[in-house]
Amino acid sequence: MPTPTAAPTVLPETPAQREDPDFVTSVARAFAILRCYKRGERTLGNKDLSLRTGLPRSTIARLTHTLTELGYLERLDAVEKYALGIAVVGFGQTYLGALDLRQLARPLMQELADEVKATVSLAARSGEEMMFIELAHGNPTFALGVAVGERVPRGTSALGRACTAALAPADRERRLDEFSRTVRHRDWPAVLRGFRQAFADYEQHGVCLSLGDWNKDVFGVSVPLVAPGDTPRMMAFSCSLPARSTTREYLIGEVAPRLKAMRDRVASGMSGSV
Repeated sequence: MPTPTAAPTVLPETPAQREDPDFVTSVARAFAILRCYKRGERTLGNKDLSLRTGLPRSTIARLTHTLTELGYLERLDAVEKYALGIAVVGFGQTYLGALDLRQLARPLMQELADEVKATVSLAARSGEEMMFIELAHGNPTFALGVAVGERVPRGTSALGRACTAALAPADRERRLDEFSRTVRHRDWPAVLRGFRQAFADYEQHGVCLSLGDWNKDVFGVSVPLVAPGDTPRMMAFSCSLPARSTTREYLIGEVAPRLKAMRDRVASGMSGSV
């Protein structure tokens, strides 16, 4: 019998996008290759990229050649693999440099992190994941092992659940239906239960939780934030603590009020009222 193939971990496009006549799949697949790289990974080969995206090796080879020509990948002939190119850095720096919210939130995030001895993060939706755009660490023995620009799953992280919970009920259900098509069938019941509990927590407490669902060693609480602008952006703040030293009750009773107060201060600053 053939060896089973692992499911792709970076989906180039969703089924709905694939059926959209205006959606350019070749562009989506090129960006999927760039999303394959994780912190600490210097190089990936065409075989690695094919396994992670589920795309044929021949397609990967054409895309990596094109991205190399454009400067978004760098080919290392000695190992016959590719590293991210310098052109990728420009996107992130341009975006972060124009994000006034980040400069406003940073000192308030650090203040809260120091107060509750936790990691406080700000993230925004990136496709079907959440991307960190700012972090503040307040516990020298516990620092969430992520960096700005990294992603966490939307379905199992408090951040992702908060961004979905803040939507109107009809929009929540539509978003869940879309999201279900990107999750493995056997994983969906657990993901859906997590969302339903998050919606109930949001209605009762105004926050969403992830109690070891994304990382078994981390308990997190999150609140949504709508960043104003010509196109309002849905973001979220979270506060993460070691699972071994905190409880659901502590997160809701002690951390959540402080997190919501910090979010409100940031929102007031963005509106220019303070």
